[in-house]
Amino acid sequence: MFRHLMLDRFWPSAVARAPEPALVMEDARQVESFMRAGREDGILAFTYFYNALQTLQHLRPGDTVLDLGCGPANQLACIARMHPQTHFVGVDASAAMLEEARATAARSGLTNLSFRLGDIRRLEGFASASVDAVISTLSLHHLPDLAGLEACFREIRRVLRPGGGLFLTDFGRLRRVPTQEFFARDRAAEQPALFTQDYRNSLAAAFSYAEFARMRGLLGEGVALRRTWIAPFMVTLHGAPRATPGESDLTRMREIFGRLGPDQQRDFRDFARLFAMGGLALPYQP
Repeated sequence: MFRHLMLDRFWPSAVARAPEPALVMEDARQVESFMRAGREDGILAFTYFYNALQTLQHLRPGDTVLDLGCGPANQLACIARMHPQTHFVGVDASAAMLEEARATAARSGLTNLSFRLGDIRRLEGFASASVDAVISTLSLHHLPDLAGLEACFREIRRVLRPGGGLFLTDFGRLRRVPTQEFFARDRAAEQPALFTQDYRNSLAAAFSYAEFARMRGLLGEGVALRRTWIAPFMVTLHGAPRATPGESDLTRMREIFGRLGPDQQRDFRDFARLFAMGGLALPYQP
């Protein structure tokens, strides 16, 4: 991995963005593959736990939180378990994904989740300054183009109350196709072939770090932009910390971490180290 990241960092030219073949995931096989990858025993579980851990400093009890592009709600369920006194509204453009999301909430016994069908570029039904926080994980690359990203960021700014919480994270576009291919196939033996292809498409559709940097100001002042060390495999935009979790929150965090398998815990630590070396440290250690 280090070799690929170093080559990507200093590669003289960058591959052009290739938008997702289907901007809305409705294919039943794709939905099932993505849903299984995000379960507690799935290949994405450690990244979901990392993102949930980061939200501890951005979300407060009693908040209404908007999750943009919630998909099957595996990530959202992990976050909602850490914030039982916070209400989450998941928005997704795929009716099939929302059907899985409702099943995820029911299976997890979570009652602090609701879902709406909608386009994250046009948050119809949400009044200006009506939500306390906005989160989004691994969804922005589904937008068709930079104009879509701009529209999404403007809508986030519109619906978010002043001083609200913000945590957005997604892939960053790597400069080399071989580097994208490395990450897509790194765990090919552990994931369905369809998931590997979707992963490859997602990396190719990611916006670049420079594009995120140009759009950051649309979210308001004080928004930080971070990336993984050496190359922007992952990128995060977040606001200032606005919450301090109590001991019960940290206990819940440790319980969730303890349910990850040894390999997932190792992957989590490696992932956290990549972000920490890029400037985004974990606020709390599991």
